[in-house]
Amino acid sequence: MRVYRVTGTAGFICALLLVVNSARRAGFLPETALTHAIAPFAALTGLLAITGIYLHIRGTAGSLGLVGYVLNSAGLAGAFAIEYILHFVFPYLGGGTVSALLAGSTGRAFLVTSVVMVVGVLTFSAAAVRGRAMPIVAVSLYAVGMIPGSLRSLVPVPVYLGGLVMAAVGVAWMAARLWSAEEEPVTVARGARRGVRPTA
Repeated sequence: MRVYRVTGTAGFICALLLVVNSARRAGFLPETALTHAIAPFAALTGLLAITGIYLHIRGTAGSLGLVGYVLNSAGLAGAFAIEYILHFVFPYLGGGTVSALLAGSTGRAFLVTSVVMVVGVLTFSAAAVRGRAMPIVAVSLYAVGMIPGSLRSLVPVPVYLGGLVMAAVGVAWMAARLWSAEEEPVTVARGARRGVRPTA
């Protein structure tokens, strides 16, 4: 299966998980072991999708695109770690312990991750818009939605959830572009000079 198809599929899954997570937080879906277990994987599949998008736009994105990709990827990796902690670690700790962790270095690490995510999303999106290899509206939805989506503890819950849904639409749109994109053929060198034949 081609890389664009794999990463495009990851983008569709990411978008679906973002919508499911938002619906669960808003009370439209029940809080179950399954909905909690799948929640962290929105960030992980998003990381795969962003990788495919970068491969698609790297020819026109330049250095700005590379910097944005690195920061955006770091933010998504950090978001996966945070979601994992929130769903699989904090529930087994006492409320006082969780509050103490969030008030200390753990809370600061969460904040740094959010800042890295926002900077990465904006930088990557700017490069994608400049390169015009992705639909500008889709990139804009991703960028605008991920700003509140990255700042869950600093914005009202409706704004946070609305941002995730908006980002999901942008990710799905870009994933559709990846799914239909043509990959560059890989050429294999057969000899260092013309006329050199492979030896038996």
